[in-house]
Amino acid sequence: MYKKKRLIIATIVYWLLLGYIIAALVFWFIELQQQNLQMTNYKQLELKKDDPDYLNKTDHISVEKRKKTAQYIGEGVTFLFVISVGAIFLYRAVMRQIKLQQQQQNFMMAVTHELKTPIAVAKLNMETLQKYKLDESKQVKIIQSALQEINRLDNLSSNILVSSQLEGGHYQMANDEVNLSDLTSNVVNDFRNRFHEKKWESNIQPGLLITGDALLLKILVNNLIENAIKYSPANGKITINTKTENFHSVLQVKDEGPGIPPGEWKKIFKKFYRIGNEETRTTQGTGLGLYLCRKIAEDHQAQISVSANQPDGSIFTVVF
Repeated sequence: MYKKKRLIIATIVYWLLLGYIIAALVFWFIELQQQNLQMTNYKQLELKKDDPDYLNKTDHISVEKRKKTAQYIGEGVTFLFVISVGAIFLYRAVMRQIKLQQQQQNFMMAVTHELKTPIAVAKLNMETLQKYKLDESKQVKIIQSALQEINRLDNLSSNILVSSQLEGGHYQMANDEVNLSDLTSNVVNDFRNRFHEKKWESNIQPGLLITGDALLLKILVNNLIENAIKYSPANGKITINTKTENFHSVLQVKDEGPGIPPGEWKKIFKKFYRIGNEETRTTQGTGLGLYLCRKIAEDHQAQISVSANQPDGSIFTVVF
């Protein structure tokens, strides 16, 4: 609340100062115009009506008056335009920076939470195995839970590292022939083993070959499926398809979650962006997953989009 109040006060002060500058500009124009009128009147009073060149001199004074007026109007409009454009640009830049800073703070809080939770769960599981002599089935279950949390840590660290490298231009992307069908099948099978309670459906067309980086493509598929798991209800079905469409290889991930409003379809691929209020949101996440999917798709000359699933949920489509 304190930060919001400071932001409101700063915004009010900013627009007040801008209003003062514009008012000063208008006052400057009025003063110059009045001075122009006074000088015109003085020059006309100095003329003698019996002067044979009286009319020409009067016309010359009127022309000078109009030139001065046009000059003041031109300068005033130019200054007003420059001030307005600069003010709007500065305001947008500052607001964008403030928003980015808030998103980064939210990201750090989310990352901290995302790191602490799997570490705490894995630690508790290991301590349980150390302290108690459990039967084999319980041991397997606890080990699977620990491995699941370790995989979450691995995915999170990979997302952060790869995102930083791609954005900084330090990642050396491979240009290999990748079997998208096999890669997707392996990722899906891994998720099936980890989340066996979920309803899974996969329609993998075999032999889809694309050119790219296998690690990045695996992160892309992994993030899309993980996103579907995150927002799917307990009894919701997750569908993964690969197919050929109009000579393009297509990857689709469908969920039956609450869906995404059409107005958010483009925003969700922005860095750190997450739908809803950060203070009341309960779903885990860092705002990096879909941003990284878009970045990886772009680096592979692919297009990623989202659409509505019927009756509920979302469909993420990547066209290579």
